[in-house]
Amino acid sequence: MARKRKGRDISGWVIIDKPAGPTSTAVVNKVRWAFDARKAGHAGTLDPDATGVLAVALGEATKTVPFITDALKAYEFTVRLGVSTNTDDAEGEVLETTDIRPDDAAIKEALNQFVGDIEQVPPQFSAVKIDGERAYKRARDGETMEIAARPLFVESLILMDRPDADHVTLEMVCGKGGYVRSIARDLGEVLGCKGHVRELRRTWSGPFDVANAITLDQVEELATTPALDEFIGPLELGLQELPQVTASSDGAIKLRNGNPGMVFANDVEYGDECWASHEGTAVAVGIFKSGELHPSRVFNLPA
Repeated sequence: MARKRKGRDISGWVIIDKPAGPTSTAVVNKVRWAFDARKAGHAGTLDPDATGVLAVALGEATKTVPFITDALKAYEFTVRLGVSTNTDDAEGEVLETTDIRPDDAAIKEALNQFVGDIEQVPPQFSAVKIDGERAYKRARDGETMEIAARPLFVESLILMDRPDADHVTLEMVCGKGGYVRSIARDLGEVLGCKGHVRELRRTWSGPFDVANAITLDQVEELATTPALDEFIGPLELGLQELPQVTASSDGAIKLRNGNPGMVFANDVEYGDECWASHEGTAVAVGIFKSGELHPSRVFNLPA
């Protein structure tokens, strides 16, 4: 018989303004401890030195993580021109330096090459797997790998500021799987000046904005107190990228048992993925077919 996991059976989203330093996993573990939650996960890793939105799902909300992972995200980051590093950020060893400093016009023109559907090679120090092993582990051993390019959708990439000749501040809105460090590296190559990320901040991810986030210090200060629960957002926040349908009473019962159930739908077509609610509570995610939702994920929430 499986051992029951300790902790409270709570579900919802907690939006953290991640500080520089801890890993995303360490932040999730801290949040899970502070809320005494049975289960927790995050929707999109941030590098240890990066700051900003880290969306943490508790309980049943972990079933909605893929929909946030797939959503657009926004980053503000500063690129140091004239220097390349082996990690493509400020923590790495310097590989090359140049005295070339392109003007703003050249930078703006170069940014156009990184908008739309592009191919991007992840950094050597990244979590992608090469022959079953994480790239960063092999890179730490001094190995240089051939990493295949991956598709990335970039909705926008703009120059926000030029604080001095050596630095540019950019804003990027992109889909899942993007590496900001690769953008900085490749921009430096296009401009002929080299470059790496100096600072990185995720300002929003899908429906979650850093303006509504709680700091890790606040989480630790309020840990295991009722006041901390005020920062839990509903599970349904993670479903905003999907169309919503409404389940009938009988349909909700069937859906909760993992069976197709009748739903009422507007502006939803046959074969669309959507989520069903009943009396304001999420019941399931699935595929709409002929007046019924065929569930792929079922939420075990209080009716």
